[in-house]
Amino acid sequence: MTDSEIIDSPSPNHDARPDGQDVDTLILHYTGMRSGEAALERMCDPDAKVSAHYCIEEDGRVFALVGEDRRAWHAGAACWQGASDINARSIGIELVNPGHEFGYRLFPAAQMAALKALAIDILARHPIPPARVLGHADVAPLRKEDPGELFDWRGLAGSGIGIWPEESSAAVLESAVGQALKRIGYGYTDEDLPAVIRAFQRHYRQSGITGAADAETRRRMAALLAVID
Repeated sequence: MTDSEIIDSPSPNHDARPDGQDVDTLILHYTGMRSGEAALERMCDPDAKVSAHYCIEEDGRVFALVGEDRRAWHAGAACWQGASDINARSIGIELVNPGHEFGYRLFPAAQMAALKALAIDILARHPIPPARVLGHADVAPLRKEDPGELFDWRGLAGSGIGIWPEESSAAVLESAVGQALKRIGYGYTDEDLPAVIRAFQRHYRQSGITGAADAETRRRMAALLAVID
């Protein structure tokens, strides 16, 4: 993706990354608003204090809001592998979609193609491991659902962006589900386990978002751990 294909839409909502902090995480979101125009307006409103590095419209237009060298304010209260300042180490991409509140729907082909092109460019610039291409729900499972169960994580992984674990013949034991999720990177307390399982399912087992660690979910956990351990 060339610079000429990206539309500048500068947001004032950013600050400096900590000295010496590499970008090692890519976080994907949906906007969760009624229109792309409303989402861009909010991310460029200094009073809103939210932003992302990029926003991709459903027709594939890509808007650049914050430079990759700056910390955009997209993840909020979040955690992954024990780190809590996810904004400091990540690039955030918003995908225009009304989300679960306003009529959640599939992400169009043009939007996904633009995302793949942009993400490949980002991965060429930053040392982001496949296992750290994540959804907002992964890093904030108690309060976020995006980009959700209709997002094509499998297709993205097929383009070399992230991981899609095929189901394993082995399964994580029911008694070890919490430990497995923590090994993957999720942060939570035991009381939060169903919400975290739902976040895992939205990313890696999208056929049923139950919050229960059924056999298929536990096989997907085992397959993912075999790749990242």
